[in-house]
Amino acid sequence: MPSKELSGKYVLIILAAGRSARLGSPKQLLSYQGKNLLQHTIDAAHESQIGPIIVILGSDMEEIASRLDPVPLTIVKNPNWESGMASSVVCGINTINNLYPDTESAILMVCDQPFVNAKLLKNLIKKQEESGSFIVASSYENIHGTPALFHKNHFDELSELKGDTGARSLIKKYTESIETIPFDHGSIDIDTIEDYRNLVK
Repeated sequence: MPSKELSGKYVLIILAAGRSARLGSPKQLLSYQGKNLLQHTIDAAHESQIGPIIVILGSDMEEIASRLDPVPLTIVKNPNWESGMASSVVCGINTINNLYPDTESAILMVCDQPFVNAKLLKNLIKKQEESGSFIVASSYENIHGTPALFHKNHFDELSELKGDTGARSLIKKYTESIETIPFDHGSIDIDTIEDYRNLVK
């Protein structure tokens, strides 16, 4: 369970609602090192003990939800998942506002970065506390992206996102003022069967 010190202050949102059209099957359920990719992400979030975990599902929701371990989390269906990643971010922020209104910051994660771990997630918070920045992103191959921490000052902007850009548009908008932490292998994500084959090699 999250410690009392951290519980409610931070919430983790895992975005996992997409169809994986280029892959041909749900990427969330691809097996890697004995568990599916989404479970890897959930386990990293759970191990961090940062705070409550919200998982946003959409396509193939019933099948995916049935294949997850029973760790404490909140599964939310995004009815607008087909409109793009932004709708899942909006769904996550709305869920925070409803369930955890005292949240100070949210960490946005995706389900297809297999090298995410608890230490990385804790480092986002450490950097935020040291710098006071309202956005802390992960940095890899000249990209600033997920996992990324957003202070509540940005929740309104996050809840107004549209399309398939997700939260990266906010990271770009505030690129001069954000902080970053290094994320080794952060550029490895799974969009095609070739990506997956390279991973399991």
